[in-house]
Amino acid sequence: MNPYRCLRSTAALLLAGVLTAVLSLTSAGPAQAGQTGLRAADPSVLRVGGTYVSVQSVGDGIAVRQASSTDALASAPARRVWSDTGNLGEVWAPEIVRDGGRYYIYFTAGRGSAHRMYVISSATADSGYTGASRLALPDDKWAIDGALFTFNGQRWFVWSGWAGDTNVEQNLYVARMSSPTTPTGARYVISQPREPWERVVGNPYINEGPEPIKDPNGQLHVVYSANGSWSDQYCLADLRLRAGGDPTYVWDWYKSNGCLFGSHRATMMAGWDPTLYADGPGHHSFVLLDGDIGTSPPAGPRFPLMYHAVPKGTPYAWENRYWYTGTFAWWGGTTYSRANVPGPNTNTGWSLKFFE
Repeated sequence: MNPYRCLRSTAALLLAGVLTAVLSLTSAGPAQAGQTGLRAADPSVLRVGGTYVSVQSVGDGIAVRQASSTDALASAPARRVWSDTGNLGEVWAPEIVRDGGRYYIYFTAGRGSAHRMYVISSATADSGYTGASRLALPDDKWAIDGALFTFNGQRWFVWSGWAGDTNVEQNLYVARMSSPTTPTGARYVISQPREPWERVVGNPYINEGPEPIKDPNGQLHVVYSANGSWSDQYCLADLRLRAGGDPTYVWDWYKSNGCLFGSHRATMMAGWDPTLYADGPGHHSFVLLDGDIGTSPPAGPRFPLMYHAVPKGTPYAWENRYWYTGTFAWWGGTTYSRANVPGPNTNTGWSLKFFE
């Protein structure tokens, strides 16, 4: 309903149109920003043909939804595919991927310092999953947010974890995989929360929610969440592997110089703007075909994105997080800089822009 319908003059009607547009940006902001009706965290979504498949933790279990679009996932029925009958503990942040025509869901379960990564698998997206097997990650430390990917013909696993046995900070690690369920060799740190803009909120300081993707040049990126997930300082940042770089060598990775998707201008990388409607966007999903980075999109148009956030104007708390739909696009010619480390101080290549 137009609140200005009683205005009669042409000038007044023009003014009414402007004001109506402004109101649509403010009062209807969250809906325009892609807020779904699903109050949940840590979306993991892939596309199989024309079907979108999502996974989420539901109390002591894991549920899968299927729909014809990302917008429709929130209203799609949630089918429980696994329950914690073994009393493993808190079940967090499942991640779904398809490898060799089979679905794999990776999740963390445990209590306190005992959280470890587990995997279940099935030939069907929403039924028939195996029992949970613990992933034998090297060094056997606290671990969360694991994701499988293949790069240059080698399977890898990337996750967030502790260096030792105490909750000081969450780093990002990679390890090789000889199969979707079998790590091999050592773990290698690729990122630590050491930059001022990712240490605004801590105790612990965190790098988590890593999501791999390949840019139009074929270079590997890991986009991750920084700052405490309990704060509206939560944001997305990027790691870019240099051309021809070794994924196990930390200094071959270049980090964005600030958040690329966040709600505070002070922590954003120069040239990137904060969100208008969603507070603390983080733990995202690129919604790739089969969850395979080999299907990463080219430069040009925007592509589907899902993430969790809290609507602006709502107290920032875990229980107030919703799944959001958004988009992302590649952004070329972007320089990431660093100092006092081995290797060149700058690296220029593709970055990403995120849109609510």
